[in-house]
Amino acid sequence: MGPGPSDVHPRVLAAMAQPTIGHLDPAFIGLMDDIKRLLQLTFRTRNELTMPVSGPGSAGMEACFANLLEPDDTIIVCDNGVFGGRMRAMSERLGAKVVTVKDPWGRAVDPQKVEDAFKAHPEAKVLAFVQAETSTGALSDAKTLAGIAQRHDALSLVDAVTSLGGSQLEVDDWGIDAIYSGTQKCLSCPPGLSPVSFGQRALVKLMSRKTPVRSWFMDFSLVTAYWGSGAKRSYHHTAPVNALYGLHEALTLLHEEGLEHSWSRHQKLHAELAAGLEKLGLEYLVPKDERLPQLNAVKLPEGLNEEPLRRRLLEEFELEIGAGLGEFAGKIWRIGLMGQSCTRQHVELCLRAVGSVLRT
Repeated sequence: MGPGPSDVHPRVLAAMAQPTIGHLDPAFIGLMDDIKRLLQLTFRTRNELTMPVSGPGSAGMEACFANLLEPDDTIIVCDNGVFGGRMRAMSERLGAKVVTVKDPWGRAVDPQKVEDAFKAHPEAKVLAFVQAETSTGALSDAKTLAGIAQRHDALSLVDAVTSLGGSQLEVDDWGIDAIYSGTQKCLSCPPGLSPVSFGQRALVKLMSRKTPVRSWFMDFSLVTAYWGSGAKRSYHHTAPVNALYGLHEALTLLHEEGLEHSWSRHQKLHAELAAGLEKLGLEYLVPKDERLPQLNAVKLPEGLNEEPLRRRLLEEFELEIGAGLGEFAGKIWRIGLMGQSCTRQHVELCLRAVGSVLRT
């Protein structure tokens, strides 16, 4: 129950243990088409460029920035936690001019600050923000922020690593142009793949670049020849075949449950966990209407040495939770409630275990 990876269903592990076949085998091409269809359903999009990047969520993040940014492009980056800061660092490495919209850690992105940033920098071509900030448990309003970008003729680039599959996300209806996620959170698949999706406006930007994408491996104009449509595919790289078996099974499990049911399950069990943690005297870092159900950040009593308590949770209860990052190191716990780790049994175990170590 940390900030990821979440528990993995035995069906996913069994799928990954199947015999490895060639990444250009006709049977595997059929599996790729099915993965794309399932990802489109999960992102709620018809985007043709929807695929898993071979690499963890940070690889998907870097791929999206590398494909959409050219040197001297102006990008507005919303920084309200670790991963907003990572967006800023990647943009700078690509030679972009970065305008930072800062919000306190533990708060959602303020749409008015974004609006003001566009007014001050009308040349901005991209707005980047994290929908679900894993470092703090803050959930930002992706629909509103994407709408602001669209009104200012800029692309929206969204981090959905912790939200995909667990919180409402409507790529097409909300007008999101580019988005990336990870497999190890609410999809409950082992880490190592990063689902991404580019809309038509993002594709126009990619295909009209004046400079080549700085990373050959991450150049979507090349890799789409492999993840495109039809039986004929061009070799780009050797895909992680067994990892993709696992992703296919994880997505199948998600849609057997029903996407909206999964959203509801995460919200309902979050409410039960929050009520129990507050009864134990733990206060949430994030205001109630900005909380991410999948990542519960709670403040610890002043002066408490939290690391031995987390070690006890692991050793005595086999329960893993996360520590604070950055300015919240040693001050908060980050308790995950994601995918297969989002059950009433997990909630009950967590409350029992946390209550025990805090009392003794």
